[in-house]
Amino acid sequence: MMVREWDPGTASAAEIEAVLRALNEIVAFDVPEDPPWRDIKFREYLAVTMPGERRTSWLAVDESGAVLGHASLLALEEIGVLELSVRPSARRGHVGTALLAAVARRAAEEGFESVGVEVIGGTPSGKFFESFGFECAFIEQRNLLDLGGVDWLRLGEMAAGIGAGYRVEYHPGGPPEQHYAAYAAAKEAARASVVEDLALRPSSYDAERLRASLATLHARGLQPYIVLAVHESSDTIAGLTEVVVPAQRPTRADQYDTIEVPAHRGYGISRAIKARMLFELRAAEPHLLDVQTWNATENEPLLKVNAELGFKPDREWREYDADVIDLLRRLRNV
Repeated sequence: MMVREWDPGTASAAEIEAVLRALNEIVAFDVPEDPPWRDIKFREYLAVTMPGERRTSWLAVDESGAVLGHASLLALEEIGVLELSVRPSARRGHVGTALLAAVARRAAEEGFESVGVEVIGGTPSGKFFESFGFECAFIEQRNLLDLGGVDWLRLGEMAAGIGAGYRVEYHPGGPPEQHYAAYAAAKEAARASVVEDLALRPSSYDAERLRASLATLHARGLQPYIVLAVHESSDTIAGLTEVVVPAQRPTRADQYDTIEVPAHRGYGISRAIKARMLFELRAAEPHLLDVQTWNATENEPLLKVNAELGFKPDREWREYDADVIDLLRRLRNV
């Protein structure tokens, strides 16, 4: 077995296909309820990053060149974000350990004090990372909404249930550019009340980062949809919700941020805009089967809204982090 650095942007089509096959073996084994990935802009999904960010990737291969596992390190401002996966048939053969060692060495070279990783509950990943000193820092609950079971008549009532003085706008592809500053300001206004996690999925709190984020989503094959609540008398954004549909698995949408600006809470904004979003998705994405969202267990208001919409608890999602120096010490014999 050999671990080598790998660039998905310049890799051969055969290597991209091999990584995709390995990923789908892992999905089928670890999270069989999840849809398989497709080779639609999969290379771009692996290779494209935000301006100022950089991702380094590695492959673990056997003597014949078959892919055994894949890892990457995304360099953010304050933390290195690790992804690591190993084919089920190659587990317990030190493949994951060798990939983790490559990531840890690069994190040290990049000057990171810590690395973080997301772990799906009910899979072997948690015990693997804990064995190398990773500690759980944040827990979310993934919830799934089966669109085939939605009560659309009741959902229509929810969509219309916003308080007087607000209008709801739908923007496929992203908000209009004239809304960028207000959109980012709405996120910033709600930021202080959000439960702090490791920021492994950083949000866009200024207009320039929002512009870059939207461009990056499109380049990676991720189609964003936005629904806004606008306070009519002040013409300011009072709430927003974001859903992204990946080209790589178009039957499942990912819920991103849902935000109510604190000054506008109590007017049914979150429920109304999330309900409107589901109507728009039904029309825009006919192949969509379900929507997944993640919520901190402490976020009771949004958990209540999601339950009213029909979302059901699925799996825990855990964020772990580790000190890079300690991690290298634990891996020194690898």
